[in-house]
Amino acid sequence: MNQQTKMSQNANYPFVVLGMGCFWGAEKRMLSLAGVVDVESGYANGEIDASYEAILAHERKRRMGLSELKNHVEVVKVWFDPAKTTLEQVLAQFWESHNPTQGDRQGNDVGSNYRSAIFTATEQDLPIAEASRKTYQQALDTAGFSQITTDITLLMSYTPAETYHQRYLQKNPNGYCGLGGTGVAYPSSQAFRPYPEWTLVIYGQQTAFAEDQFCNEVLKHYPLPFELRWQESASPLTLQLEQKGRPSAEFADPFSPPYTEFWRWLGHYLLTEEQHYIAFSQGTERPFCGPYLTEKRRGWFLDPLSGVPLFHSDTKFDSGTGWPSFFDVVADAVTLVKDRSHGMIRTEVRSASTGIHLGHVFEDGPAPTHLRYCINGQVLLFKHDV
Repeated sequence: MNQQTKMSQNANYPFVVLGMGCFWGAEKRMLSLAGVVDVESGYANGEIDASYEAILAHERKRRMGLSELKNHVEVVKVWFDPAKTTLEQVLAQFWESHNPTQGDRQGNDVGSNYRSAIFTATEQDLPIAEASRKTYQQALDTAGFSQITTDITLLMSYTPAETYHQRYLQKNPNGYCGLGGTGVAYPSSQAFRPYPEWTLVIYGQQTAFAEDQFCNEVLKHYPLPFELRWQESASPLTLQLEQKGRPSAEFADPFSPPYTEFWRWLGHYLLTEEQHYIAFSQGTERPFCGPYLTEKRRGWFLDPLSGVPLFHSDTKFDSGTGWPSFFDVVADAVTLVKDRSHGMIRTEVRSASTGIHLGHVFEDGPAPTHLRYCINGQVLLFKHDV
């Protein structure tokens, strides 16, 4: 898709522009939210010409007292579908994904170009943004954090970032993210908790939680379908899974990408034996026997461990094969792998977040993609749109 076609499609949706530190991690974080149509890294609301090098040079001038011109903020422009999400829900993801109390910095990134900001497209959106700040401040007050420093104003100028910045972490999976939230949930966000009896307790020092790669790439990044609780401890980072408040299992290592051992460990407790076999041993459920085959409600089909949206009901169709089928997938939600098992050559579909096996994709689906994602219902969760 060329840039002109992309801009034309996005013009049909409302947007908000958000500054939350380095835009590489912010772009990936916001794109993972259900209902977000597209994101773009850029620069906003400064008083100089906008380019990456110019902004860094200008920030150095400001520190030396050589200029008082306002610098641009590294931002992500977030387009969203109002039929599938709301501005407040988008802002809930924004508040939870960074620390908005740090002034002109975010984590290790220091400078006014990294300040927290919400730039709205219309005057009508400003009260929603202000109300969301008040809501989140109350939650931060309870947790002992200081005052929010986020700049909330109308969008006055915006320039897309250079091509190499766009989808940076998709192109460079081990690249720098830089985001570190407070661990405080946005109060009005309605968390989806299909495993209500399970809680994952994180033991360690608060500074480790803010800086640890695993915490930032998994625990803070994914909309996990179970409760999380932080417990301050002098010990190295350790996870403990509790069932109905009673310890069931502990996980200490390894915490390194792609975190396969963690997901397998978690799946051992949250998934049934058959679900675990399908997810981690490339199994297949019997046709016409799995869940969601006749599910017709509007909603999202999620990864059962990370909670990441994989498919929307708008793309579901009756293929007559006996497995839930979809003609499209949420952007960047799955990976495709050549499968030569059972004497066949097929394309396996795996969840990009957890690596679990979902099913296969074939080229005999309906328009507009003509694809058929043939998925095991056992390894899906369904979240109904309210």
